[in-house]
Parts: sequence; C-alpha cells; structure tokens
Amino acid sequence: MSAPGARTAGAELVLGVDVGTTSAKAGAFDRHGTEHAAAERPYALREPRPGWAVQDPEEVVRAAIAALAGAVRAVRERGGRVAAVAFSSAMHSLVALDARDRPLTELLTWADTRAFAQAERLRAEHPGLHARTGTPPHPMAPVAKLAWFGEHDPSTLRDARRWVGIKELLLARLTGAWAVDHSVASGTGLMRLADLDWDEEALQFAGVRPEQLSALVAATAQPGELTAGAAGELGLPAATPVVVGAGDGPLANLGVGAVRPGVAACSIGTSGALRLMVERPVVDPAGRLFCYALTPGRWVVGGAINNGGVVLQWAGEALAPDLGAHAEPELLALAARVPPGSDGLVMLPYLLSERAPHWSALPHGAYVGLTRAHRREHLVRAALEGVCQQLALVLASLRDAGNEVREIRATGGFARSELWKQMLADALGMDLAFPAGHEGSAFGAALLAMEALGMVDSIDHAAGLVATGEVVRPEPAAAGTYAGLLPVVAGLYDALEPSFRLLRERGAGDARGSL
Repeated sequence: MSAPGARTAGAELVLGVDVGTTSAKAGAFDRHGTEHAAAERPYALREPRPGWAVQDPEEVVRAAIAALAGAVRAVRERGGRVAAVAFSSAMHSLVALDARDRPLTELLTWADTRAFAQAERLRAEHPGLHARTGTPPHPMAPVAKLAWFGEHDPSTLRDARRWVGIKELLLARLTGAWAVDHSVASGTGLMRLADLDWDEEALQFAGVRPEQLSALVAATAQPGELTAGAAGELGLPAATPVVVGAGDGPLANLGVGAVRPGVAACSIGTSGALRLMVERPVVDPAGRLFCYALTPGRWVVGGAINNGGVVLQWAGEALAPDLGAHAEPELLALAARVPPGSDGLVMLPYLLSERAPHWSALPHGAYVGLTRAHRREHLVRAALEGVCQQLALVLASLRDAGNEVREIRATGGFARSELWKQMLADALGMDLAFPAGHEGSAFGAALLAMEALGMVDSIDHAAGLVATGEVVRPEPAAAGTYAGLLPVVAGLYDALEPSFRLLRERGAGDARGSL
C-alpha cells in the first residue's frame, strides 16, 4: 500500500477512523489499499488516582469528529469522493450516560485497573464466564468495571440510562443510533460467543439490564444515516453509508493482512499484542487467551500485554536520566553491548501489571538474577528481553491451545530499532515479516466498509493488499538462549505471585507509573 499523496481525482474512497488510546486517526483508502488522505487529533489520558486511567468522553468524541472532518476536507480538495465511513476503537472502554444521553462518568479505558477486586471475584466465583464470553477475568473488562460501580458508586449504577463504549457514543452522536458491534461487545465480558447475545450470568454480576446496553449488530452493519448536524459538520451527504466497524485489536490483523489461517499479527507500541485470526471461536482451556468476534466466520484469538515501549521509556527515566528526554537510540546502544540473555539477568516487565497470559492486575516488575557484575546496560537489555519473552509466552499459549502459527507479521514503534526487531525474532524463534507501507486499524475498518458495500468480495482481500518488506530471521544461538530461559520466565510469575499479593495487601500495589 502506498502513503498519502497518490492520485485522488475521481477516486471512490472509504474513510476508516481509529479511536485509539491517545489519539483519533482517520484515513481515506481505495479498494487497492492506497491511502489518499489522513488526519489525526490527540487527546489526554489521565490518571487522577492510582490504578485509574480515564478520559473526557466529550473530548474524545470531538477529536474523532475533527479527525474525520479533516480527512474529508483533504479528500474533497484532491477531487475524491467518500463512499462510506467505518470505525475502529480501543476495546474495553466504559462510560455511563444519563436520561438525556450525557456522560455521568469519565470514560474508563482498558488501562483502568480499579476493578481489581471485582475481577478476582469474577475469576473465583464465575469460572465459566471466560469460556462463554471469550473475555478473560481482568479489571480491563467492563463486566468487572460495572461491578465496581455497584460496590463503590451505586448511585451512578442506579441512575445510568445507558452504559456504552466510546465507539457507541461517537456513532450515536453521528447517526442517533445506539449500536455495538459483536467485536467490541465480545471484549466486554458480557456477550456469549455461541449465539452473540448478552449473557444473563454476566449481566447479573455486572448489575445491569439488557435495555441499558446498545443493540448488538454485525461489524458490517449500517445503523443509520448521518444526522443533518453531523453531515454539515463533516461536509458529507447525509446518505453517506456509516458502517459500525469493530475493535482495534481484530482490525489490526486486517490492517497487516494477517487474515489467513496460521498468520499472526504481532505489535509492540506502548503496549503489545500477538493475535491470530481463526474461523470459529476458540477458548483456551487454561484461560491464557482472549477470543473476540470480527465477522461471521472470522474470530481473533491471542493476548495483549500491558508493557511494551513503556518499558523502554521507564528504563530511560529510571536507569539513564543523564541521557536526556529523548534517549531511545542511546538506550538501545547500551543494550547492544550485552549478549542475549543479559548474562543471566531476567526482568519481569510488569510495570503496569499485566494481561496475557496471566490476566491479573496483581504483579509488579522484578529483576531476578542480579549480581554485582551487572551494569545498567544489562538492566536495559533485560527489560527489552522481558517484553519479548512475554510475547513468546503468548505465542506458546496459542500453540498449546491447538492453534498453528506459521507466519508472523510485525508492526509498531519497536520496528525503528534493528536490535529490538532481531531480539523479538530470536525470542519468538520465528521469522518476522514487516509490512511495506501503511498498516493499522483504520485501514481494517475501511476494509469492513468495502465488504459491506460490495467493493471487495470479503476481508480476505486484505491478504493480497498488504505486501511484506523486510523479513528478520532468528539467529540460532540467540534463539536457543531465549528458548532455554522461557521456562524460567514462565515459572517466576507463579513463584512471586504470593509476594505480589502481600505487597498489594500492604498498600504498595497501588504505585503505578504513568501510561
């Protein structure tokens, strides 16, 4: 796929909008995967209390509309035509709305871990929900967040007319319709995988009624036309098709063309993930993986990790403040001085607790094996290796659950570093193919709209659009070192879990760094 700037005059384009954790991005794509225009608007992620990670829902909606309007202007200036609009969003968000559909609460993001106790109770008292809903019991999940409101803010739970995610709020502002796609809904912990309907046991635990939730629809559904006000603000005809879209995780697989059996998508940005598209719901009996819907016959299994690039950021601030605010190249150069395995030093990179494969807000980061011989370059490299090894645990979980992974397409900010790319290939023990050109959830959303409009036969079209460029192959000696250390890394969580629990009980467990 090519970057913005291709010939646009007369082109029929689809706008994909990705409402992410810290910004909204809109891109205009043709059926060949060429991006003709793009716009982005940032917004704040705040942590007013330890464990809380919230946003102003109105600010996020305004930013998403502004990004969409900016992309529309760019398309029109170049003589193109917008054929449809579709949406991607970060999963697991939650906001309460009053009787006039105004926010009663801040927007709780996936990173909000205040519902730790409720998630632990969910795990202990409702063990069958993970298998039925595909969502691991974790504070990220709205099912746990709703239970938190029931215990800590019951008046809001009582007064709320609706409970929605950020994409539902945005779509309602644009069309007046309240709809949630199966993909985002399957990340709430409230929807059954088998029949794509709300789960009574989950609703009872959460303390909500079905009528307080949005209507469940397919990712390719068109909930309604743009309102007159929204059409005027965006500069689009009211009849422009609006497609619901899906969650950013499943759509990220589309964005890199990882749609065929055995082809996984791996990313390391601020956080990280490893996901595989499958043709039927698959739930890991050991509870290490999620399973989210996308379209009929397409589901995404895998795991996300909380700690990716944020670990390198922390290393710069805590271990090398003398290198300055933009020390990434210097930090990576330090790490390069140390051999694979960091001379016996292992880091558990749980600075922001962890999701896959343990799905717990309990753990903290830890260095194990530290000796007098280790220097800060060892600590930096071990931190990066810890991130890669965590993704290796997710890969092992995918395979243990019976899934074949024969190809990995990798993206994210880590790809700026040759060292980090090689380290991940070595830790996973597999070739990493890096897409050439644009990739992302906005393009995945656009592809869903193209399928809905008949512009492409199916989302399988993505596999032929996304060419791979660089391929990084594992170095046998380093891969052997990491394979030997992986059982150590896997065992350390279980060994330290009682200590993590004691630290939380004594109040030390709430000291979280910034996201």
